[in-house]
Amino acid sequence: MAEVEFDPAAVTDEVSEGIGEIREASDLEELKALKSRYSGAGSAMARASRAIGSLSADRKKTAGQLIGKLRADFGRAYGLKEGQLQQEEEDRRLRAERVDMTLPVDRKPQGARHPLTRLMEDVEDFFVSMGWRIAQGPELEAEWYNFDALNFGPDHPARQMQDTFYVKGNQARDAAGFVGSNMVMRTHTSPDQARSLITRGVPLYVACTGRVFRTDELDATHTPVFHQCEAIAVDEHLTMADLKGVLDKLAAAMFGPEARTRLRPSYFPFTEPSAEMDLWFPDRKGGPGWIEWGGCGMVNPNVLRSAGVDPDKYSGFAFGVGMERTLLLRHDINDMHDLVEGDVRFSQQFEMGE
Repeated sequence: MAEVEFDPAAVTDEVSEGIGEIREASDLEELKALKSRYSGAGSAMARASRAIGSLSADRKKTAGQLIGKLRADFGRAYGLKEGQLQQEEEDRRLRAERVDMTLPVDRKPQGARHPLTRLMEDVEDFFVSMGWRIAQGPELEAEWYNFDALNFGPDHPARQMQDTFYVKGNQARDAAGFVGSNMVMRTHTSPDQARSLITRGVPLYVACTGRVFRTDELDATHTPVFHQCEAIAVDEHLTMADLKGVLDKLAAAMFGPEARTRLRPSYFPFTEPSAEMDLWFPDRKGGPGWIEWGGCGMVNPNVLRSAGVDPDKYSGFAFGVGMERTLLLRHDINDMHDLVEGDVRFSQQFEMGE
């Protein structure tokens, strides 16, 4: 059998080169690649080992001893470097996971104020800055204040059970001396406007904020318990122009100086004329554009009469906006569930940067 070429110097030089590169390896992945290169099936040592079988008898022993020594040298260098790199990797991991047990621990982590609470305070601050007063009435309300005083007829759909929570146990006299025929969970904050007209008189500039109740199912855009801000101004010579001015100032305070409003004809029992209020602001999801924000109008003369105010002498305007809707628009929130589930991580997002 013809001898296969066997070059001891070449294989020795390649193994020496591999040992040198092993000593310079910086991580385990690089080390594994060097092992495959210098001792794998295609390496000089592997080719030399396959060639030994074809050598003459007098060369086999010397060649075998050389390959054995080279493999041992290479394996020893590899093992030492592998152990060193593994130890360094473990040390890095331990340093990264180290915990200083002497540091003080906040066992009672701080919570965060709900963004809806913060928003309602911003709205109240806006009205106070204009010299208006803030009114907050009872959530369990007499039906007269919730409907009759606001010009809702006895057959109005809003009185039906599918819209309103009625409460048994009534006939209680309230602070104004009125005995209600029924008690309801208020469906809007407008009863506070009627109470203010009766108890405070005119001229009147009042904003009413608070929680209201309707028989809605909880979904991404509705909730049976939500918050409103309604405002009423009654004085001599007030017009729709005054209403529009206040609405534009409120929009700018809530959504930035470029925000503005527009009015579309509509109908509400407690205002005449009535309008739907649309809002425009530049940072709205999907780009600038108009979106419905609330309702408004001039106070219906019947509402003034029910509170003992002369509609021939006084006029007024009123409007209302939903606080949840304002918050959703202001912060680009997509799901009402985020506001009601009580996850502190949701509220903490609004504490950042303050």
